[in-house]
Amino acid sequence: MPICQPGDIVMLVARDRKQSKFIFKLEETRKLHTHVGAIAHDDMIGQKLGAQVNSHTGHPFDLLAPSIDDLIRDIKRNSQIIFPKDIGFILMKMAITPGKTVLECGTGSGGLTSVLALMVGPHGKVHTYDQRDDMQSLAKKNIERIGLQDRVTFTLRDIAEGFEQTDADAVFLDVPRPWEYTAQAHRALAGGGFFGCLVPTTNQVSNLITALERDHFSFIEVCEVLVRYYKPVAERLRPTDRMVAHTGFLIFARAISGLTAEPEPAEEAGDAPVL
Repeated sequence: MPICQPGDIVMLVARDRKQSKFIFKLEETRKLHTHVGAIAHDDMIGQKLGAQVNSHTGHPFDLLAPSIDDLIRDIKRNSQIIFPKDIGFILMKMAITPGKTVLECGTGSGGLTSVLALMVGPHGKVHTYDQRDDMQSLAKKNIERIGLQDRVTFTLRDIAEGFEQTDADAVFLDVPRPWEYTAQAHRALAGGGFFGCLVPTTNQVSNLITALERDHFSFIEVCEVLVRYYKPVAERLRPTDRMVAHTGFLIFARAISGLTAEPEPAEEAGDAPVL
């Protein structure tokens, strides 16, 4: 069973009705202050994950490793992040696996960037583009917090000028007018590479489909992901009162060759086949 060490990212969950969560990096001599008392980091270092730890007031907490979902929901943000329910589907549809090279435009607060970096592993690479320095500054801090900065390169650039990389395995756009950049995405992708995008409205989807067809993408798919939670109370199991319904339309496609084969010259009447 894993033992907590200095530098580990851990999560404490209060044993109460609200199940308040606290995600942080373990550092010797530091303390976590909560609404039900303080807990010394030194009391958690050396503990096994799943152990109970108590605040100075005696309130119990469970010591756990945060999930990817927990990390994304906890990041500091100055823009709306892509929801975990959509990120999971994006990873599956775009085959984001260890060793892949992924391009992203629209760094935002770095939520998707963080998950892409986790999935490509130490031998993969994520190249993320944005035009706003304030966005990328915050995203860098969020990436560094979970120790994945070596897997990500940040570029301040308008991708109307094109991506710096070629032969990428996947390109994901999270920008207001993605149909303006489909040609640039195609040039950056390897043959058969994966394209993905998220937009909030149907007219944006229509514009994007037109651009994808024009710029030699095929196997176009449009969908949205809906998730409904239930109250985990055995005696009165029912859906929760609120539901995050529409967050955006997901569009996926594959880059194909825009070249067509030259037609064979027609045989003139009377020509005999050469044997």
